[in-house]
Amino acid sequence: MNGHQKSWPIILVITILSAPLVLAYAYLFVDTITNSPPGSVVPHEFTLEHWSFLWQTRPGRLSIWRVTLNSLLFATTSAALVVVVSSMAGYVLSRLNVPGRSFFLAGVMLLHAFPAITLIVAIFIVLQMVGLYNSLIGVILVKAAIDMPLGIWLMKGFYDTVPWEIEMAGIQDGASRFTVWRKLVLPQVRPGIFALALFAFLLAWGEFILPQVLAPSGNAQVLSVYLASLIADDNNFDMALFKSVGLFYIAPVLVLFFVFQNYLMNIYGGGTKG
Repeated sequence: MNGHQKSWPIILVITILSAPLVLAYAYLFVDTITNSPPGSVVPHEFTLEHWSFLWQTRPGRLSIWRVTLNSLLFATTSAALVVVVSSMAGYVLSRLNVPGRSFFLAGVMLLHAFPAITLIVAIFIVLQMVGLYNSLIGVILVKAAIDMPLGIWLMKGFYDTVPWEIEMAGIQDGASRFTVWRKLVLPQVRPGIFALALFAFLLAWGEFILPQVLAPSGNAQVLSVYLASLIADDNNFDMALFKSVGLFYIAPVLVLFFVFQNYLMNIYGGGTKG
C-alpha cells in the first residue's frame, strides 16, 4: 500500500502528460469515420468511405492486404533471424573464452553505432552484386544484419545473469555443451529472447529507408512505403485516406505494446558484465 501511495504522484504526472496524445489519437480516429463541413473541425456525419481501402484496391496500387503481408513477412523474418543468431552468439561470447572475444564485442558495438543510412550506398552495391536488389529477401537480410549487433550484446547480458552452477550440473551429468545451452540455459533467458523478438519486430515494422531504397518495386512494398506514397504528390493527395492508413499501420504496434509491454521492458534487464 505504501508503494502505491508513493507512486501515485508519478502516475498522475504521466497521465496528465499523456492525455493530449491520447486525445489526439482519439480525435484522429473519429475524424477518419466522419465527414466535417469545409472549415469546421466538428464531426458532422458518420462514414466509412475513408476506410474503403480495406475492401477496395485503388488503380495502380497493390491491395492493402498484400502490402500488410509483405510487412508481416519483413518484420517476422528479420526478427527471427536476429533472435536465432543473437541467442547463439550471445551465449558464446558470454560463456566461452574464444580468441579475440573483447575485440569482437567492441566491433559489435561499433557496428551498431553506424546508422543504416551511412551504409546505404555500400549495401545497395552489395545487393546488386548478389542479385538481391529490389527483393524482399534482400531487405530482410540487411535489416537483420543491422539489428543483430544490438541483439548479440543484449543476449550476452542476459546470459551473464545465469548462474554457472546450472551449466556445471549438466556438464557433470555428461551432457554436451549444445544440450546444456538448449535445455538448461535457454529456458533461463526466455524473457530476454521474447523481449528481443518483440523489439526486433517493432524495429522492422517501423523501418522505412531500407524498403524504400533497396526494394522500390511495388511487389515488395511494405506499409511504411505505401503510406509515404499516398502523399508523394504534394498537390493532389487524399489526407483522409492518409490518416486512415496511418491508423491501420500503427494499430498492430499499439496492440503489441499494450499486451506485451512487461516483456518489452525486460530487454533492459540484461546485464552487461564483461
